Amino acid sequence: MKRTLIAVGLLILAMSSAQAQKLTGAGATFPYPIYSKWFSEYSASHQGVQVNYQSIGSGGGISQVTKGLVDFGASDMPMTDEMLAASKVKLIHFPTVIGAVVPVFNVPGASDIRFSADVLADIYLGRIANWNDGRIAKDNPGTHLPDLKIIVVHRSDGSGTSYIFTDYLSKVSKEWAGGPGKGTSPSWPVGVGGKGNEGVAGLVRQLPGAVGYVELIYALQNRITYGAVKNPAGNWVKGSISGVTDAAASIKQMPADFRVSITNAPGAKAYPISSFTYLLIPVSSNNATNRKVLKDLLSWIVKSGESEVSALSYAPLPESVVQKELKAIYALQ
Repeated sequence: MKRTLIAVGLLILAMSSAQAQKLTGAGATFPYPIYSKWFSEYSASHQGVQVNYQSIGSGGGISQVTKGLVDFGASDMPMTDEMLAASKVKLIHFPTVIGAVVPVFNVPGASDIRFSADVLADIYLGRIANWNDGRIAKDNPGTHLPDLKIIVVHRSDGSGTSYIFTDYLSKVSKEWAGGPGKGTSPSWPVGVGGKGNEGVAGLVRQLPGAVGYVELIYALQNRITYGAVKNPAGNWVKGSISGVTDAAASIKQMPADFRVSITNAPGAKAYPISSFTYLLIPVSSNNATNRKVLKDLLSWIVKSGESEVSALSYAPLPESVVQKELKAIYALQ
């Protein structure tokens, strides 16, 4: 009887321990495909650990983590100094992967369309309203461009993907920089909104004449045609792992807080709408058990998870960033 009671007691303790090792996170849709894979694999190989991640957009992730509602947040947008100062908890940015945002389109009869920076900005400003516009035709000799109205599609939610896209537009267009500007929820001059990368991809697929922007993996998974973008070197480049890697190579010295922009990066083969994406981690925590698991999860991502990112069309972190990040992870309290 005594042995039975002891066994039951140990089982209860084990169950309590397992329940305590449940991490919650929320944020960016941009890295959701790889995060979903990572968190599932980590939970499967670490008995009693559950990682629940809600893909609600970078804006939602920043809001929840700064209010202390989740164990970690996720954002494609580096938080501003003002955001960090207003947060209830002190946060550190941990880059996880590098990805591309690509212009997707649904133009009957056109299988490939090139987008120069000024043209892409003016499409989203509403200044270019038809696919057979002379400026689009000039960049696409020999391509059939129908007399068809352009339907601009953008994100309806607070989005890090929107931040990456508008950060790029702000660098290449004075009119955009002085108008809508960069942000997770800019005031879009024209267009219709879709929730998440999934929503934008769905609208573009459904609407002839539509143009939108999504993370590369969503374009590939949904088999949506996406175009090449002219980079600062004057070359037409399509979103790819190599193009994103070349964009990241433009950063010679990663800042201590990891907050950096690589849109419109120099380099002959650099893809211009590239970005790091981040996990937002509290510097300290009152939950020692969850803290230990979170640190182990972060280490596992950097040491093991990075080897899986290319299969989902992300670029892995440069080795110099990996080593710097591991030091920051070990320093977490």
